[in-house]
Amino acid sequence: MKRHLLFLLVFSIVTPFAASAQFEKLKDSVVQLFGIVMTADSLKAIPSVTVKIKGVNRGTYTNEQGVFSLVVMKGDEIEFSSIGYKPKLAQIPRDLEGNQFSMIQLMVTDAQYLPATIIKPRPTREQFERDFVNVSIPDDDLEIARKNTDESKRRILARTIPTDGRESSNMMLRKNAQRYYYYGQTPPQNIFNPFAWAEFVQAWKRGDFKNKN
Repeated sequence: MKRHLLFLLVFSIVTPFAASAQFEKLKDSVVQLFGIVMTADSLKAIPSVTVKIKGVNRGTYTNEQGVFSLVVMKGDEIEFSSIGYKPKLAQIPRDLEGNQFSMIQLMVTDAQYLPATIIKPRPTREQFERDFVNVSIPDDDLEIARKNTDESKRRILARTIPTDGRESSNMMLRKNAQRYYYYGQTPPQNIFNPFAWAEFVQAWKRGDFKNKN
């Protein structure tokens, strides 16, 4: 028992000093980075530039004046990226004195020229309808379209493809509306509904209730 008490006493004395030493070491490595991102040719501020620490999922964006501020570590590599500009990489000096560092990052325009596309409308509606009807479609595309619009294929897709957010929300709203509509009374039973029986017979003929395994 005395040994345990002695161990706890030593641990309680040594731990604060170790934590304080580790904090001082970490405090010396932390750097407050300030900077501005500008164009290399006209020295204009670039807003909404992604400023990210390489290898770490942490970063920030430049404001409308191209200014940014970020807490980094000495030796970190900073990535600058923006649409229309070539990405840049800058490194915080490892032998930096102090805990603040400011920089001006210049970015070069990354222009990509696409071939020109000229869109011309049909002179008249009649000519558009004639060209649309007479357009030549390859047979393989027609066969793919027939398969995709087949009733059995659509039933398979309806059972296998998960619903998206819009379909799920609409289904939930319909169920809630039906529950609120019959609130306080007994909902009707589909066992006496001839339309429900007709739909059941059609589903039985189609084989919807067969085991798919």
